[in-house]
Amino acid sequence: MTEPPSLIFLAIQAIKHQLLDGDDSLQLSDLYELPSHLFDSLVTQLPPLALHKLQIEMPYENSDGYDECSSKTGKKRGRSCIFDTEWKNLFRSRWSLIVDNIDTDDWHQKYWETHLQNCLDEAAGSSMVSFDGCVGEIIVPEYVLKCIGCEGHLSHSSYSKLSHHFQQFGHYARCLRLQSVLCIGETCQLLRNCRLQSLTLRWIRSEEHVDGLCKLLVQNSETLTSLEFIHCKLSSTSIDAICRSLEIKNRQTHGIQNLSIRTSVFLEANLMSLPPSLVSFLSSGRSLCSLRFSGNHLDRNFARILFTLLFDASSSVSILDLSDNTIAGWLSSFNRGSSSRAPLSLEMSNCLQSLRVLQLRNNNLRNYDVTSLRYTLLCMPNLEVLDLGENPIEDEGIKCLIPYFAEAMERCSPLVELNLENCDLSCEGVTLLLDTLSTLQKQLKSLTLADNGLGSPVAGALRKYLGTSIRELNIGGIGLGKAGFKELHKGLMGELSIVKINISKNCGGLETVYFLTKLMSLAPDLVDVNASYNLMPAESSTLICSALKAAKGKLQRLDLTGNSWYFQQNHTSLLAEFQHNGRPVVILPSFLAPNIPYDDDP
Repeated sequence: MTEPPSLIFLAIQAIKHQLLDGDDSLQLSDLYELPSHLFDSLVTQLPPLALHKLQIEMPYENSDGYDECSSKTGKKRGRSCIFDTEWKNLFRSRWSLIVDNIDTDDWHQKYWETHLQNCLDEAAGSSMVSFDGCVGEIIVPEYVLKCIGCEGHLSHSSYSKLSHHFQQFGHYARCLRLQSVLCIGETCQLLRNCRLQSLTLRWIRSEEHVDGLCKLLVQNSETLTSLEFIHCKLSSTSIDAICRSLEIKNRQTHGIQNLSIRTSVFLEANLMSLPPSLVSFLSSGRSLCSLRFSGNHLDRNFARILFTLLFDASSSVSILDLSDNTIAGWLSSFNRGSSSRAPLSLEMSNCLQSLRVLQLRNNNLRNYDVTSLRYTLLCMPNLEVLDLGENPIEDEGIKCLIPYFAEAMERCSPLVELNLENCDLSCEGVTLLLDTLSTLQKQLKSLTLADNGLGSPVAGALRKYLGTSIRELNIGGIGLGKAGFKELHKGLMGELSIVKINISKNCGGLETVYFLTKLMSLAPDLVDVNASYNLMPAESSTLICSALKAAKGKLQRLDLTGNSWYFQQNHTSLLAEFQHNGRPVVILPSFLAPNIPYDDDP
């Protein structure tokens, strides 16, 4: 026989229905006077819509001394911290896969912003399938209504329309993504209560899309700080219109801090000059700190024009990303043949003082490009991150850069991260680089050498380099083999500073395990290891268990996927015992695969 519901439970259910139905007979002031244990119990059992109404109508004097939240929303902090805790719980129950990736101090705002994004995504889907009418009239799916708790409440039938959700919760939206199909004039009316700070646009392809977007940009020009385009086709005319729309009224500037154009196409190929409004945008916006043109099929002419503009405008950009284009030769005009000093045009300039991150990944840069880049880097005294990954610069390129690294470290340059992944480097060039870096007083914090065919002979230089203050090292897929890991293992000694290391795809077999266990014993700060795809045999699990116990719970993640071993049940159970923040430390193979598609060459 089931136990009858308690009086408190029935009372809470009645209050919930009254809140959802908008019953005027409900005296909210009485609810705010409830004892804390009853009030907290009520809060934890309300669906989002009811909880929202309870919170926003709470009088300030009942908010336990908490300050008002954003003046833009007019929302007040709830009694104690129970509201924020419950909003996070509601967020987790609805979007469990993303909750851990969100950093916010206002889960109420984040809940409704994410809810509105879901509504927009559904609306975009409806518009692309079959829709003929006003955007605000699009019907919100039943499952969305159920999520916020108004399903089945007839008095809330207005919530079935998209417009009502934005009327009620639009002022919570700070960051939104829009598909091209919603970039129309009607959407501006729908989003009139929003004060957008970040806007991401996808598939902008036509003049109609651009016209609708420009109206939205004008509407939010004073609050917008981040703008991103993905999978778009943009003409010079479109870019001009967009840049003009971003200008703040009565001020010859804009407030954009981050501009990103990714995997998009500029319709006019081989541009001899940038659109005038883009030139004005880049040169007049003193707040602009991040500029990304990646994967846009840009050529060296565009890159040269852009780079010259940033120099001449004394740009305050701190992040410049030109990855995934084809800009070989872009710096040749800056290099005037000097072999001992930077060209005069760069030497006299201090306009890239603010640049901290330079990403040139996958641009088909060659060793002659690196020669020009070396001199250009001298005009970036505050550079912290340099990404040259996936460029075939070869040993000649890296040898050209070694003097720059040595000089930069000697003058206490802030350079801390270098990416040379898949650069067609050999053991000779990398050994020279590592030997040079190992002798410097100041060290990098992160170095990536992955996917270069270095072979086992590089192990000696790597062992020496591990003895420096390097914190993160990626040497995945460099061909260490059994011999390389054996060389690393036998000479490793002293306390190491390494925190994160990737040794995957090196086919080291049992020698990988011996190296790994010794590394764990010598590196007290080690928290993350990727040892996947190394052909580890079955006995590896026993050795790894012992090493993990000796590490006393410091390791947070150990990736062992892609290894050809059959776990015995007791070993699997032992490895599963190791947890960090409720998650398994050891990432095990998802299936048993006796054949791994990598050659086991020593």
